[in-house]
Amino acid sequence: MSYSLSGFLTNWGTNIRESGRTPGKCACGFVVAWVAFFAILWLMPIPAGLTVAGKAALAVVVWACIMWITEAIPVGISGLLIPMLLVMSGAIDKFPKAASGFTTPVVFLCLAAFIFAAVMQAAGLDRRIALGLLHKLKVRTVNGVIWAMFAANLLLSLIIPAANARAATLLPVVNGITEMFGDTPEERAGKKAIVIQTLVYGSMISGMCIMTAHLPNLVLVGLFETELALNLSYIDWFKLQWPYLGMFVLTQWWVQRYFRTRSVGIHGGFEAVEKQHEQLPKTNQAEWLILAVFGLIAVMWVTESWHGVKSHNAALIGMAILFAPGLFGFKWKDLQDRTIWGTFLLLAGALSMSAAMGSTGLAQWLSDIIHPLAHGHAWWMILLVLMLGTHVIRLGMLSNVAAITMLAPILLALAPKLGLHPVAFTMLVSDTDTFAYILPTQITAAVIAYSSGTFSMADYAKVGWVSVLIAIAYGICVMAPWYAFMGIPVWDPAAPWPFK
Repeated sequence: MSYSLSGFLTNWGTNIRESGRTPGKCACGFVVAWVAFFAILWLMPIPAGLTVAGKAALAVVVWACIMWITEAIPVGISGLLIPMLLVMSGAIDKFPKAASGFTTPVVFLCLAAFIFAAVMQAAGLDRRIALGLLHKLKVRTVNGVIWAMFAANLLLSLIIPAANARAATLLPVVNGITEMFGDTPEERAGKKAIVIQTLVYGSMISGMCIMTAHLPNLVLVGLFETELALNLSYIDWFKLQWPYLGMFVLTQWWVQRYFRTRSVGIHGGFEAVEKQHEQLPKTNQAEWLILAVFGLIAVMWVTESWHGVKSHNAALIGMAILFAPGLFGFKWKDLQDRTIWGTFLLLAGALSMSAAMGSTGLAQWLSDIIHPLAHGHAWWMILLVLMLGTHVIRLGMLSNVAAITMLAPILLALAPKLGLHPVAFTMLVSDTDTFAYILPTQITAAVIAYSSGTFSMADYAKVGWVSVLIAIAYGICVMAPWYAFMGIPVWDPAAPWPFK
């Protein structure tokens, strides 16, 4: 018996390690999540101001939060379980309503974007674009590589709908460049600057501007549509968010200053790019057709206000064209293996949970708790307090989507109590969550970058805490005034919605 138990525990630990997780953390997270769920559901008295359904929703939110922080189960499975838990706990009475996040237009737009990205990756277009850009710009310095890779990030953000996927795409390209560096202190610093600024900061900042390039964007758009009946088109989102591109200038200045890379050249680095570029096969007919279809979709997204076809429908029209027989020779399995199904399920489950937080009154109750901390302050001080608080909370959480799922409904309910515009306030505080740069474990793209082995946790934290302050200051001093210029001043809750 003892031998069997010992063998079981050994195999159990081995299985968890092989999945890339820590047995102790997983076991504790799994047990604590379920204990907390049932304790809140069965033992905790109903708090004043919260309904029975609201308490049940709180149990689900706490369960999800613990599961996400500890990674006790795959995030896709957690997203799939959320509707079931909402129904079984009594938070929502009917399953179709509990699973509402799986049927929103945002989810279809997300899935279409994921499949398009899989097509691009199967064709090798993502890597061709990155290498082609570096080849054309002929960069020969560390800073030149960083700027060229940021341009590549921007282009890839149009076709790859997640920062972690863009970071994974660019990782082999970046590794090919950094492997050509020597081992002098200056060259080691140059490698650190390239990897952090390209794979982390560049991936996250470029994702802010394109609605489909960063999953929290879709969470926010879906929330505004369901809770406020306000719609943001693909081009409207870009108009609101494009000034975030300027933040890359500031982070580049800081990274360059911290790592002292202004005059560091890449001896042999350009030759590495040339070598990889020469190894690419000639662009074939299928690749041109894929680019043409995506170009059509992009035009439809940009001109939505003219023809009235919503972004998700435009994406699905493009998919209908793209999968016409004979356009390319990929098997469905080639695309299936490259589609980020786990993240898709997480997004759908997260949207379902956000909707439940609003409909059960949980978001309103949580906002009542936070309200005294921010009440009575000027709008910029409220933003500062909540932005700093967000970064403290995010120290223990990997997923941007998970964080925004829990945070955004609370912010939306809190805004009227503080006399602030609900959309502008929610976006400003939620956006700063994207720039969680203190630890590599806060962002999946940073975990991918850390896997390159070019920088340490200490390197990342030392350069990251200033980058976080830059992000907070940029949100308050640049983005808040820009939102006001676009018609949604954070300090005016009664401002009419400027977008059709």
